[in-house]
Amino acid sequence: MNGLLLESPVGPLWLTAQDGALTGCWFTRGRFLPTIPAEPPRSTHDPVLAEAQHWLAVYFSGRDPGPTPPLAAKGTDFQQEVWRQLAAVPYGAATSYGALAAPLAAARGIPKMSARAVGGAVGRNPISIFLPCHRVLGADGRLTGYGGGLENKIFLLRLEGIPFRP
Repeated sequence: MNGLLLESPVGPLWLTAQDGALTGCWFTRGRFLPTIPAEPPRSTHDPVLAEAQHWLAVYFSGRDPGPTPPLAAKGTDFQQEVWRQLAAVPYGAATSYGALAAPLAAARGIPKMSARAVGGAVGRNPISIFLPCHRVLGADGRLTGYGGGLENKIFLLRLEGIPFRP
């Protein structure tokens, strides 16, 4: 696994890649942060990390960066399903936990799925920003928790021009 510590407008981000795919993007002050080396690399020769670094530069310039580098988030089957739904939320748009849950329930032939269960999977997203968990709001458009901190969620939503209720 290769890693890169990248400075960003939301603070340092720890990026990891393995086998040709991005496996992590964590806020260094966020929850669920894996162990970072004492002297983390700040430059890379890994093509996926270089692509991720470029993608983030475009993103933080306030423009839609287009398709992400290849992603390989590690998680349970359910988390993987939720993250696929999350990946489909376009730049500049928001969704709710209930809206993410609806197609998962339909695929199982059940009328409803717990928005709380979906929220748990969203909260364990290991590739923040690339899998846009910051675009998930409460059903009424209010801010909900964010592993990278609410101040960073607010920054990212404003960067994309996504309206929300505090």
